[in-house]
Amino acid sequence: MAFVVPAEIGHGTCAEPLLEALCNHFDRVHVTAFREKLFPALSEDCWLLHCAGFAGRTDEILLSALEEFRPLDAPPQSARRVSLASWRKSGCRLRKFLLPERGTALYDALAGLPGVRRFSEVGHAGIGYVTGANNFFHVRPTEAQFWGLPPEVLRVTVRKGEQLPERRVDQQAVRGWIANDEPVLLLHLRGVVPLPPRVREYLETDAGHQAKETYKCRNRNPWYVVPDVKTPQAFLSYMIGLAPALVANEAGCVCTNSVHAVQLSPDFDIADVQRAWETPLCQLSCEIEGHPLGGGMLKLEPGEVANVRLPLRHTPTSRTDASILEEAITEARRWRHYA
Repeated sequence: MAFVVPAEIGHGTCAEPLLEALCNHFDRVHVTAFREKLFPALSEDCWLLHCAGFAGRTDEILLSALEEFRPLDAPPQSARRVSLASWRKSGCRLRKFLLPERGTALYDALAGLPGVRRFSEVGHAGIGYVTGANNFFHVRPTEAQFWGLPPEVLRVTVRKGEQLPERRVDQQAVRGWIANDEPVLLLHLRGVVPLPPRVREYLETDAGHQAKETYKCRNRNPWYVVPDVKTPQAFLSYMIGLAPALVANEAGCVCTNSVHAVQLSPDFDIADVQRAWETPLCQLSCEIEGHPLGGGMLKLEPGEVANVRLPLRHTPTSRTDASILEEAITEARRWRHYA
């Protein structure tokens, strides 16, 4: 049996039951991955799946990693043998085994040290709010002034990852957004009773009536109250090119679902977590736990963030070890087409 399959077989949730079933019914299960796109005109990466020996079973997956597709009469001879036990331990992510073996071996060894914690042990990363009508609920400072919207119903928000500074969102960053008249003011009306007259006027505009008819708005009561608005301790960019950024929220801003809202457990300090986040071990963990989105992008879903490893205590690494980790990071970025 042979198929062209989406490269999601290397990380998607559908891969686990599929490969388990195949290994329970075939003597040989072989996946061939191509770094260069099999179909250059498509955004989708595609790999090959070949199974042989029906009615048998196997406890390993063969994985071949090739730069590009070249016609062959049979599956490639060169393949890495990935035991089902190690594949399951990886979270059923075959993509991890595309990386150099010495890199994944070192990563597994370091990830098991006492000072290395999963992000889920340190805090929680969840999605921000969804307005249902972004252009209506997000206003520029000049628009807020024009409509007479009172300051107490407006919250400064992070709308997208590109908006985030490198290390912290502080009052200086907020003043910059305001001075540039960016649409970073969220109309936040939870608990505002009665509504101020100028707010009622804004809700009754043509734009307000259009927003009221959108799917999200017409399915909540009252339609103009945006749910799940929270003030996190930090923001995490989750659709990125080079590496995800963990940015402290010193200004008390809120955020949309275009970034993750991070809340730490009481025993952990954001500065310590940020230092751990910037280490090669953590950056490699982001590549392993995240997944390619297309166009060189890396995406980290909340469940994937939870598995990212953080070396919160000093984890001794030699220059050689650091070089091995960097080599694995570079290779992971090559496989998701980040240049």
